[in-house]
Amino acid sequence: MKRETVIWITKYLLDGMYFLGIVVTLVLLIPGVVQHILEFFHYQDFEGHCTELIMIYFVLGIMAVLILGELRKMFRTVLKQDCFVKENVVSLQRMGTYSFVIALVCLLRTVLYMTVAMLILILVFIIAGLFSKVLAFVFDQAVEYKLENDLTI
Repeated sequence: MKRETVIWITKYLLDGMYFLGIVVTLVLLIPGVVQHILEFFHYQDFEGHCTELIMIYFVLGIMAVLILGELRKMFRTVLKQDCFVKENVVSLQRMGTYSFVIALVCLLRTVLYMTVAMLILILVFIIAGLFSKVLAFVFDQAVEYKLENDLTI
């Protein structure tokens, strides 16, 4: 597959996930939607915890949308073929923070209902947060080298 094809497919995928994430997160605020979903899938374990679930999944939705927003910002620099800029360093730092918040909220969710999948999700987002923070340091160094080289030319 051509480089341009992969880039455009990824761009449209990110855009779709971003806007769909906003819609799904806002749908959680419609009264009764979560209750109907729980009833449809026969989740009796969550009876009486609807408010808590709405708050938890709303916060998780916001964090996911924020991560996708940062990825979209970074992707614009890929399209401009200018990836090593300070804005990407800031985006990576933010994505790391958002990942840690997701891990923390998921950890709080285990008080209501603990599953192995949730524990794995917590681990995944801790690793994603650490990876984003480290990658931010790498990008920051690359930006410094780029600025230094631009000055010598």
